[in-house]
Amino acid sequence: MFEKLRKGLKGIVNKISNSGFTEKDLEPLLWDLQLQLIGNDVSVEVAERVCVEMKERLVGTDAPRFGDKSDVVRTALMESLEAVMDGGNKLDLFEKISQSRKDGEPFSILFVGINGTGKTTTIAKMTHKLQQAGFSVVLASGDTYRAGAIEQLEEHGRRLGVRVIKHKYGSDAAAVGFDAVEHAKAQGINVVMIDTAGRMQTNRNLMDELQKVKRVVNPSFTIMVLDSLVGNDATDQAMTFNDYIGFDAAILTKVDADAKGGSSLSVSYLTGKPVLYVGVGQGYDDLESFDSQWFAEKLLAD
Repeated sequence: MFEKLRKGLKGIVNKISNSGFTEKDLEPLLWDLQLQLIGNDVSVEVAERVCVEMKERLVGTDAPRFGDKSDVVRTALMESLEAVMDGGNKLDLFEKISQSRKDGEPFSILFVGINGTGKTTTIAKMTHKLQQAGFSVVLASGDTYRAGAIEQLEEHGRRLGVRVIKHKYGSDAAAVGFDAVEHAKAQGINVVMIDTAGRMQTNRNLMDELQKVKRVVNPSFTIMVLDSLVGNDATDQAMTFNDYIGFDAAILTKVDADAKGGSSLSVSYLTGKPVLYVGVGQGYDDLESFDSQWFAEKLLAD
């Protein structure tokens, strides 16, 4: 996980540790840091921000002239990464769901994203996590286009012991979501998880349809599912979906296979929306909570 970026940052930490902490000393090294970040799928804007944070933390720092300064540099970089990622509004999704349950209303979550990001599998993982927390769940098969999509969600539903609300292929996805919410109200189910067809952010017709789904269902929460392996395109997708559809938080999938990790750093900063979880495998338990400290520690671990 993040091997390439982690090795690059380790090299930068070593270089800075062997230099002085004046602006003149740091300028070429911070430029190297910026290039290292950009080369690992961090957006230019975010890379620049990390370097500004580093400069503010290091210039004039009282550090031993000849001793080991690596701990000082590593701490400064860790704090810089955390500061950049903490731009996303933190939230407690389970607290929101608990409040909705107290109010006697189902909490509906709409999952959006392009093709192949792993939305359906992520929904199953989230369902498992909610069940472990004591919430009841119903699934809505709003992907009425992709062959096998309904059957895939039904198989997850069978394994997890939850009902799947579905219509036939080609049906109105908004109607499926609406029916699932009504079912949850009637049966006293806590959470509705709504799958949707993957769509490219450049396809205007499909994005219009997704707007309709959101308007009809009026979900309590919208999650954008992003594939970390597509690098900077994940950030572009997030920004376009946020502008056109709007979402409350993101989940990054396939992080276990991501050697660069730049999208993890960029998405939250550029959209102002938090990354809630990262997918680190195919099992139902392979969904880890994401926060800035977790990410920085992963990148700077020895």
